[in-house]
Amino acid sequence: MPLAVVFSLLYEPGAPFLALSLREKWVFAFCLIRSDHSRHRCLRYTSLVSSLSDQMGFSFRPPERPVWKVRDLVASVRGHIEREYSDAWVEGEISNFRAPDSGHLYFTLKDGNAQIRVVMFRSSARLLRFRPADGLQVVVRGRVTVYEDRGELQISAEYIEPKGAGSLQLAFEQLKAKLEAEGLFATERKKPIPTLPSRIGLVTSAQAAALRDILNVLQRRHHSVNVLIYPAQVQGDAASHEVAAGVRYFNQHDNVDVIVVARGGGSAEDLAAFNDEALARTVAASEIPLISAVGHETDFTIVDFVADLRAPTPSAAAELVIRSRQEVEDHATALHERLSRAMRYRLLMGRQALTELAQHGAFARMMELIRQRQQKLDDLTHRMELAERQVLEQMRRRWETISAAVRHYDLRLVLSGMRKQLESGTAALVAVMRNVLLGYRVRSERFQTALESLSPLAILERGYALVFDSEGKLLKDAHRVKIGDEISARLAHGEIQAAVTKKEE
Repeated sequence: MPLAVVFSLLYEPGAPFLALSLREKWVFAFCLIRSDHSRHRCLRYTSLVSSLSDQMGFSFRPPERPVWKVRDLVASVRGHIEREYSDAWVEGEISNFRAPDSGHLYFTLKDGNAQIRVVMFRSSARLLRFRPADGLQVVVRGRVTVYEDRGELQISAEYIEPKGAGSLQLAFEQLKAKLEAEGLFATERKKPIPTLPSRIGLVTSAQAAALRDILNVLQRRHHSVNVLIYPAQVQGDAASHEVAAGVRYFNQHDNVDVIVVARGGGSAEDLAAFNDEALARTVAASEIPLISAVGHETDFTIVDFVADLRAPTPSAAAELVIRSRQEVEDHATALHERLSRAMRYRLLMGRQALTELAQHGAFARMMELIRQRQQKLDDLTHRMELAERQVLEQMRRRWETISAAVRHYDLRLVLSGMRKQLESGTAALVAVMRNVLLGYRVRSERFQTALESLSPLAILERGYALVFDSEGKLLKDAHRVKIGDEISARLAHGEIQAAVTKKEE
């Protein structure tokens, strides 16, 4: 029987099949589809199977399914993984390396077709002595965990070391290649060391044997030289910062002619402070010539490459920074003798050359040319004098003509006429101003008379008075005061105080 027909029978309205359970409906449908039984026979078969399954204890109820929330499942898996792999060492190749401004490091560790993400937080990353890069084979130590936001397996790294070469050597090679690419090792940027510096700046430890060796050599070679010592640690985490501070101090104060950074020999770990990038850039930026005297002759540090001069040992630096007094005196004496011999030889050769030239025929022709030039100069001088006299004569004649014209023009007459015009104008102006002022005086007097006639004081002169209450208000009605109130009266001359003893409204 077709499947569509079977389902239509199962859900036919009013059919007895609707009372079957879900299990019984599936048995009934299977009977109709897989056999030729009628609906009633399949119904009996379904009831028989259901009763038998109940008697034999079979239950076709679906099992209860535990449903996880995603965050709970990820947290459970994460806790299990972190307990099992709390300290794991994993080897692989770095790819997709990222180092954002936050200081954390992110990369993928690959091995064939397998890969796992790695994160190293800033607190651990700042302790690395080399910089990870893509393609580098490393061994990572850390805790395997799950990043819940993406549901990804990752390693929270605490330590990374390169496979093969040591971390210190790799960091040295990486920094050396980086600074060399920037041109900090170039010969043309290195400054010359002064031959006889009067003051030497020394950056080293105050307890170092290298300091005593340098001072002994300087005392022996040139006892008058001045040495300024900047005490700094030369080993440990703070060494690079203190040495860089010493270099900056001498550059800021500009009180020395040359700087020497010195330290005795030691292991690669002991000299690691002189492979610091910040220190190397400080040394490269120094405006004062700098000599690096770190370690023994076979020891090389980044500071050696960026310094203006590298000394094999601290003692050798003291010998390079200043020449011995006897050597300077011997060199000066040799230079004086060489200069004297050269001067005598040049004078002798010059005298001989002058004698040979004086006998040459070219001197006669040269003197003839000189005489011709002198004659031409005299001729030009004479012509210039004549031209000057002609110009002066023309200017004198022009001046006489102008003087004659000015004499016919009497300036005193002109000034007299102008004076008369000015005096007549002034007299007219004075008359007008007098009339105007007189009119203003008449108007002012008229206004003053009117003001005086309207003035309250004029009324008071006729015997009237202004009466005020205790608050200083003018009284116009008797009902505003009471018996016993104090009042004041303003007269034409003066003011009086009084009390009300009687009033009439």
